Amino acid sequence: MAWLSPSFPVGAFSYSSGIEWAVEAGDIRDAASLTDWLSLMMTAGAGTCDAVLFVQTHRAVGRGDKSALREVAELAAAFSPSKERHLETTAQGRAFIEATRAAWPCDAIEMLDDIWDGAIAYPVAAGTVCAGHGIATETALPAFLHAVAANWISAGVRLIPLGQTDGQRVLAAMEEAIARTAARALTASLDDIGGAALRADLASMKHETQYTRLFRS
Repeated sequence: MAWLSPSFPVGAFSYSSGIEWAVEAGDIRDAASLTDWLSLMMTAGAGTCDAVLFVQTHRAVGRGDKSALREVAELAAAFSPSKERHLETTAQGRAFIEATRAAWPCDAIEMLDDIWDGAIAYPVAAGTVCAGHGIATETALPAFLHAVAANWISAGVRLIPLGQTDGQRVLAAMEEAIARTAARALTASLDDIGGAALRADLASMKHETQYTRLFRS
């Protein structure tokens, strides 16, 4: 609960995952269009990819398989579809590792450091720490995806803008997409990673050259 709280110092509030551009372009206009956009991101975009990366990281750490952990960490760092998406996931990943190392240290963090000196994606960081502290994947993964969705919604609430009540309605409407994504990821492999949320990927690329921006992605 502490690691996935909005108050945990990973800087998640600074990123919108391209939502800022989608609002400016008119793709996202209200609670209904925000729900549609984010549900697709969760089931066929970044949410799905991050879920698989989280699970594979968790399992590699649980087995003590350094080779598999390095493979996941390297793939996650290389798999971002845009410069800003890469910044978002790796900045949060590094912040997550440093914050948990300071307050909740575990051997898994040191193992990750030993085998990988590159950028650390957010799902790899979270999966490593959860496995290192013995939190089951089936418990940790839905919580991780819920936190990701909540941050997306927070950005949408501020940008459209929406009231907090509408924001909660969007989160409630996404519960099925979150649960479905988590269930699929638990039976997936790295070969299953892929996405079809092309407009969301384009939004993360377009955001880089927006004239005015409130978010870093």
